[in-house]
Amino acid sequence: MSVGQRRAHQTAPGAEDRCEGLAWIAQLLEHGLLRGSFVPPAPIRELRDLTRYRKAVIQDRTRVVNRLHKTLEDAGIKLASVASDVLGISGRAMLEALVQGTTDPALLAELVRGRLRGKLPALRQALAGRFRGHHAFLIGQLLAHLDYLDEAIGILSGQVETVIAPFADALTRLDSIPGINQRTAEVIIAEIGVDMSAFPSAGHLASWAALCPGNHESAGKHKSGKMRKGNRWLRTALIEAAAGASRVKNSALQARFRRVLRHRGPKKAVVAVAHALLRAAYHVLADHAIYRELGADYYDRQHGQRVTRRAIQLLERQGYRVTLEPAA
Repeated sequence: MSVGQRRAHQTAPGAEDRCEGLAWIAQLLEHGLLRGSFVPPAPIRELRDLTRYRKAVIQDRTRVVNRLHKTLEDAGIKLASVASDVLGISGRAMLEALVQGTTDPALLAELVRGRLRGKLPALRQALAGRFRGHHAFLIGQLLAHLDYLDEAIGILSGQVETVIAPFADALTRLDSIPGINQRTAEVIIAEIGVDMSAFPSAGHLASWAALCPGNHESAGKHKSGKMRKGNRWLRTALIEAAAGASRVKNSALQARFRRVLRHRGPKKAVVAVAHALLRAAYHVLADHAIYRELGADYYDRQHGQRVTRRAIQLLERQGYRVTLEPAA
């Protein structure tokens, strides 16, 4: 290190404070006062590599699909406004025909199957665009890329099934939670493992995953409850699962979503359901049990019990002895 570099290092703002902080951490570690970070065993880490790479490939596929839609829009082809799945059997047949040079809307519309045949007039109108040669080239390249990505996702999923086979029982129990399918259960096991002894409680797990409200208090006032970043792979999987769980009728998770939705909005309601899913996953793994539905009135019952306890405590503080008897 040159003299100039030493001076810059010595005069850097906050350098001394950082050195003192590192020295303090070293002393705590020397005395055994630091708790080790969560490091899953090797089989879970291998599974984590596979599920994360598969998620990255799925995200790549989503980007390619968006490019395909953009290219069709540029060519004036409004296929997505009529067909719900542009890459379904009928949509793929029409796209292949476009790549091969067929641009007649009537001929393209005749390639559809199933319910789409009831929309032939709308299809003919949607397929009447300005599809040119360079659009055909781009669509052909995008379809080939999608075929490659679909194959890669299938191979990765097969490898994930092989690696996760020793944890099949935990996978089945997680799959019993509403909103959590096999792929989401695979991600949960890959990110937190199956041994919950590393987390003293479900609350500790939610805090580790940063799926709980932030705690920002200053001068006795609670400020922004913004969440920390946490484990983005686990959070993404749980939020996607929460969107599905919030639509399960007559379930406690749907009731949770609606309660938070009334006061905090849809985004925080989905995160609240994701938090509940993670707590449920903790108990399912820790207790080696199947998920038990609590019912749509679960939170109403909990609220009633809290109100009752507060009323009893208030009366007892005023010197009364309270005895509860069920009404006739």
